Amino acid sequence: MPVSSSTGAAVSIAGLVQRFGSHTVLDRVDLDVPAGHVLALLGPSGCGKTTLLKLLAGLMRPTEGRIAIGGQTVVDGNHFLPPEKRGLGMVFQDYALWPHMTVGRNVAFPLEMRGVGRREATTRVAHALDLVGLGGYDARQPGSLSGGQQQRVALARAIVARPQLLLFDEPLSNLDRDLRESLCGEIGALLRELGTTAVYVTHDHEEAFTLADTVAVMRGGRIQQMASPDALMGDPASLAVAEFLKLGAVAAGERTDTGWRLGQGIDLVSPHHAGGLDHAHAPGPGHLFIPHSALRPADAAPLRGTVVAQRYRSGHYATTVRVGPENGGFELSLLTHARLPLHAPIGLELDWTRLRWFPLAA
Repeated sequence: MPVSSSTGAAVSIAGLVQRFGSHTVLDRVDLDVPAGHVLALLGPSGCGKTTLLKLLAGLMRPTEGRIAIGGQTVVDGNHFLPPEKRGLGMVFQDYALWPHMTVGRNVAFPLEMRGVGRREATTRVAHALDLVGLGGYDARQPGSLSGGQQQRVALARAIVARPQLLLFDEPLSNLDRDLRESLCGEIGALLRELGTTAVYVTHDHEEAFTLADTVAVMRGGRIQQMASPDALMGDPASLAVAEFLKLGAVAAGERTDTGWRLGQGIDLVSPHHAGGLDHAHAPGPGHLFIPHSALRPADAAPLRGTVVAQRYRSGHYATTVRVGPENGGFELSLLTHARLPLHAPIGLELDWTRLRWFPLAA
């Protein structure tokens, strides 16, 4: 029998390893997803996130480790439950629709595989299409639809059988940015309405932060940090996480008794002589992380720079400021309400509590 539930199921992964020959793709991954939560697996190409999704789906067997869905072990050293027995729905990057079938038949296919009667299947297909905004499209051919509409059909097919776990493999990467943003918000709202547990693979941190309750940042086959979007933005666990998420600027320098010396004659002296997590570290070399959210323009601020670029974004201007000499120093980014002239001087006020210091490893 399939793992059965009409609502989301908890997912537990312990000691998961995947090797292909001498190459280790996943290196002892552990994670837990509560029932009804949305987890985003976020990372660059080759980090292991898609392999992890395939192992959850039962499309391959791990070298080591255990996966449980809804409290039932679906794979370990002694057991392997095939995909059709795991109570899953999947949404792929390339839609994976059958072009010779109508939209309705594409969506109904999982129900046919489960032996659901035609009358009930028709009702459930209509409901699934309504949920994704395609009510009345059941007689259309997939080829007559836009890319966004085809992805909605794929989503309807994934949810029609009321799975306890939905898996998404970069489903929006083939769409333009405006459509990605729109569908991303709609998918997030739909998942919360359904209460289905979901694991969503993406390389786009904006998608991950919009959709997920929890984000697992992956690199080199390991989870670097797993936390809520707010926690990731406010307190990245490492320099690698901060840089990958593009949350701000990273400047090499030295921790001093009163702040930081960042080279090129740039000294940042805390008004409190300590603040946030940096006070836990002794003086020495490392990197200072300055998030976008820690900066705001201020005429009288002691930290000064020059505007080198601006780009309009959602009612604000993403403004890049160079601090220090033109052939040195570093760049900071912040949001401003007004367009500023190129090369204009600007003062920057810091929220010291948001700065993070990462000392060099001993």
